[in-house]
Amino acid sequence: MDSFVLLKKTLPTFIEKLSDEYDVFAPTRKDNIFEYKLISKPSDINLDFVNSRLPPKSILLQQTETLFKFKPGRKGKILPKEISEDKKIIFAIRPCDAKSFSILDTVFDSDFKDPLYLSKRENSVLIGLSCNNPGVNCFCTSFGDSPTSSKFVDILFTDIGEKFFVETISDKGKKLVEKITDLFEKATEEDKNLKDSAEKEAIDTIKRNMKLEGVVEKLDEIFESQLWHSIAMKCIGCGTCTFLCPTCHCFDMQDEATLKEGARIRVWDSCMYSEYTMHASGHNPRPARMNRVRNRVYHKFSYFPKNSEYTACTGCGRCIEFCPVNIDIIDVIAKVREVKV
Repeated sequence: MDSFVLLKKTLPTFIEKLSDEYDVFAPTRKDNIFEYKLISKPSDINLDFVNSRLPPKSILLQQTETLFKFKPGRKGKILPKEISEDKKIIFAIRPCDAKSFSILDTVFDSDFKDPLYLSKRENSVLIGLSCNNPGVNCFCTSFGDSPTSSKFVDILFTDIGEKFFVETISDKGKKLVEKITDLFEKATEEDKNLKDSAEKEAIDTIKRNMKLEGVVEKLDEIFESQLWHSIAMKCIGCGTCTFLCPTCHCFDMQDEATLKEGARIRVWDSCMYSEYTMHASGHNPRPARMNRVRNRVYHKFSYFPKNSEYTACTGCGRCIEFCPVNIDIIDVIAKVREVKV
């Protein structure tokens, strides 16, 4: 891991050089909402944020994406979609969101591989931005992570005042920095101390904690608990928690066609909707909101950790921050631990 510094006044030049070879996605602000978008100039970027409303997973797993086109009729044919090789940079991605891509990898890079997702993933460079000031509902440290974690990014930027402390993590990151090495200066011991101080302060800022010890085993025991009914009484089934979650990946596929041409389109879906599990027969195995609320918790905190090394939550806090009825996943897991068996 090599360490450099980049003067903040040099950041626009850095972004311009990246844009010569890459499509650069970065946090932008409209009104009071931050979103990662393809930028046209460095001034589009706004780094005065805790996190974006919509997670940057939408760059690799698009909210609406054409899978292939087709010609209907007796002599119909499939027109495969050309796999994009466009190079992307996701700049200023938070460590929790960078981690979400590793979680999504276990879904789209498993026995059944998704070429559209994997091509974008392979051709993307993640430039992380440490959270110097985590939000009140951030709890990434509950998963052994840090608001300044470099584990899931290629390069990590940390704000240390008039400079960014820059760490190159992966081969991708090192090669990128080598191309524009003239913009960087070697980090000094004082720079490293400032970075360490910012990291300690950021970790100390996080006050909320989700205790996960024994949760997988406890969930195995309380499937029929009244707890799920009480939570569901509050839930309005809007799906906000799933659409804003960086690790949720449910999708539907829809065919749209005219008499002459058509397309199969993948769109985000939500397990919080009753239609999600509706069978063609009319039977629905999750007929009540209680079933859907329970499934969401079990998927993230039971099924996923049993099948992979991860809990399907990064502690970003979006579902807590924007739930219209104030359902708090930290409180839900705390109640799970308290249920008497």
